[in-house]
Amino acid sequence: GEVDIEGVKRLAKALIASGTEGIVSTGSTGEAAALSEEETVAVWRATKAAAGPEVAVIAGATSNNHRTSLRLTREAVKAGLDGVLFTVPAYSKPPQAGLVRHFTALADAAEGLPCVLYNIPGRSALNMTADTTLRLAEVPNIVGIKESSEMFGQIGEIIRRAPEGFRVWSGNDTDTLMVMGLGGYGVVSVASHIVGRQIRAQIEAACAGRTAEAAAIHHRLMPLVGALFVESNPIPVKYAVAKAGLPAGPPRLPLIEASEAARARIDAEMAKVTIDLGA
Repeated sequence: GEVDIEGVKRLAKALIASGTEGIVSTGSTGEAAALSEEETVAVWRATKAAAGPEVAVIAGATSNNHRTSLRLTREAVKAGLDGVLFTVPAYSKPPQAGLVRHFTALADAAEGLPCVLYNIPGRSALNMTADTTLRLAEVPNIVGIKESSEMFGQIGEIIRRAPEGFRVWSGNDTDTLMVMGLGGYGVVSVASHIVGRQIRAQIEAACAGRTAEAAAIHHRLMPLVGALFVESNPIPVKYAVAKAGLPAGPPRLPLIEASEAARARIDAEMAKVTIDLGA
């Protein structure tokens, strides 16, 4: 199917209304790998138009092709985005020195726009080490990393050794409190599409040192989080967003719609929580 640009705007506004402080546009949850470059830029522009100047929109400018990533980064600058997210490339499994050269060149192409790295070995088949991240943290406009490695020793080392102002976000809803306990900044969340206010309340409680409150929210939401990953992201969350009454649409092949078993589990867990999408 075609990209629903008006639906993109509507969903962005709903996410902001439910407590989101920033939106990553065309990340994994936005089916970035299934979009053409033209579609990607159109989604960025629509998201930023809906968000306005108050809410940061971060462009997912990732490709296995270095030149494509450079083009996308330059388009993000032209589109007036607030930052760029660079994921460790999948499939090619470059050496760590290659990652340094790749990301340094992309950051340079961003013309001073803040850049966030994204380490997700489960999809990239490669872990970006703490030493590599810390080398890249010295690049002036590389301002943080979204960490989905689940390697808490590594994450802690990055936080401990990083220059002042370098931020570490959890890339997994399951890991948020652990990452924040190490000194992390927050989460780039999938579950926030459904329970954004509650995710925000969890973050605020953790930041304020109300650990028991943050943990209680974590435990309450974990069954829903599990359901949202019962099949490959973003299959389950697209179903959940549509069930909540907002545009999501079926995923593009090779992804398919949620199975009957997945839908049943998501339905059951959504019934147990307050759905605050757009509330």
